[in-house]
Amino acid sequence: MKVHNIMEELVFERVNQMYNQVKELNATWLTCDCEHCRLDATSYVLNRIPPKYVVSGRGVNHAVSSDNTQLIIDIDSLVVEGMHAVSNTRRSYHDKTKDTKVLEDGSFYNFPAFIGSVYDGTTFEPLSDATVVLKYESNPAVMMDYTWQNPCVTTKLTKGTFSFWVKPVKADKPGENKQFHFTVEVSCKGFDTISYNFDVPLVSEDKPRVAMNTTYTIKIQDLCLFPTGAEQVAGEEV
Repeated sequence: MKVHNIMEELVFERVNQMYNQVKELNATWLTCDCEHCRLDATSYVLNRIPPKYVVSGRGVNHAVSSDNTQLIIDIDSLVVEGMHAVSNTRRSYHDKTKDTKVLEDGSFYNFPAFIGSVYDGTTFEPLSDATVVLKYESNPAVMMDYTWQNPCVTTKLTKGTFSFWVKPVKADKPGENKQFHFTVEVSCKGFDTISYNFDVPLVSEDKPRVAMNTTYTIKIQDLCLFPTGAEQVAGEEV
């Protein structure tokens, strides 16, 4: 038995309907209605409404039969808001085609997602516009797919947070132990560049993990950048 959020289907349906309607009207503000944009708009709405979980067919029937007119109105309003937001700020991977390479069968080392934050070392405020690179064996680590950027750039909206999900690495067989060494390099205009090293011990599994598991993550320590010359200035003032 699985717990299911029925709002996902409802929102996705409303998003598709709204995109189709606006497209037929030739609205000048709608810059694109591709799958990427529709999924971004769907995520926008789902992050702003409470989930509705069911665990059985009976629960689905009850949820569908309940009076949800106001809910639909609220969702449609958020859909339009999300469509405008997505049209104004398209992702950097927007025009890329989906990677058709499928991981072959066999044993793999599966990586957790790496999550961290960058701060201004003098104010301890989240630092935006910082470029963060995750390196493995001196080269940028290969990500799971094009939706995971490496390097990535921190933004004010995400409060200086960055994240990476490394593509699984082939192993000879399940149950093998291996230590992976990574380096995070952070640079930002007006600040000194820093790097941070960390190791990840993994045990190979009998198949690759291709679905994101938010409970399988590693929190990288907070990284602080200091303005270029900050130490010299501080020394002169003492």
